[in-house]
Amino acid sequence: MTLIFHESLPRAPFLLSLYSLLFIVQILSIKFKNNGKFSGLFYDIIFPVVCVLLIFDSLEWLVHYINPEDMDPLLIKLDYMIFGAHPTVALERIMNPVLTDILQIAYTTYYFIPIGFGVVLLINDQRKDFEKSLFMILFCFYLSYLGYILFPALGPRFYIDHLQTVELRGFIIAEPIQELLNRIEGIKRDAFPSGHTAVTLTVLYLAYKVRRRFFRITLPLVTGLVFATVYCRYHYVVDVLAGFVLTIITIVLGEWYYGQWLKRQDVNRICE
Repeated sequence: MTLIFHESLPRAPFLLSLYSLLFIVQILSIKFKNNGKFSGLFYDIIFPVVCVLLIFDSLEWLVHYINPEDMDPLLIKLDYMIFGAHPTVALERIMNPVLTDILQIAYTTYYFIPIGFGVVLLINDQRKDFEKSLFMILFCFYLSYLGYILFPALGPRFYIDHLQTVELRGFIIAEPIQELLNRIEGIKRDAFPSGHTAVTLTVLYLAYKVRRRFFRITLPLVTGLVFATVYCRYHYVVDVLAGFVLTIITIVLGEWYYGQWLKRQDVNRICE
C-alpha cells in the first residue's frame, strides 16, 4: 500500500525502509531461530511483538492519507439508531471513580493477555498450539489494521467529547494510564473495528481449546475489557460488534488456512 499510495504519503521513504527492515529481520530470525535460547525467544515472542507495535505505530502515517474520510458520523448514527442515545453519554449514569479505575485497568490487559497466553503455552511445552495461536493472533491484528484503513474512525473520546456532561475521572490510576496510552498510541483512527475486542476474544477462543485454566482466568478480564472499550470512551458499540465479527472471520479463515498449510507441510515431508 505504501508503494501504491507513495505520492500521497508524507513519510513514504521512511515507511518503505521500516517495512523492508522488518522483512529482512524476519528472514534472518527464521534462519537463526534454532541457534540458541535467545534466537528462539526472539523468533517466538520478541519479533512478533515488535512487528505488531511498529506496524501499528506506522498507521498514523498511512490511514488518513490513504482514506481521509472519517467514518465517525455513520458510526455515531448507527449507535443512536440501536440505543436511542449515545452509549458513552448514557453510561455517565453509572460512572464513578473506582469503577473507572477498574475498567481502565481491564482495558489495559489487552497489551498483556496475548503475550501471557503465548508464554504459558511455551512454558507448558505446547509448541504446536503456540505456533497456531501465534498465527491466529497476528492474523487478527493485521486484519484489524486493514479495517482501520478501510473504515478510519477517531472514536467517541475525540469525536463526541462535546456531548459528554461528566468528565471521565478515576480514583487513583485511570488518568495516568489514559495519558500514557494517549502518548504511546497517538491518534491512529483505529476505532473500527475494535481490535481490543477481536484480539482478546481470539485469545479466549484459543485458550478454550488448548488451555482451559487460562481461559477461566482471563474470561472476567476480557468481559471487563470489552465493556471498558465503551465505558472509557475508546469505542462506539458498533466498533465492538464489528470486533465480534472480526473474531469470527479470524477463526473461520484462520482455521481453514492454517489447516491447509499443515497439509502442505505434511506433503512436503512425505516428498522429502
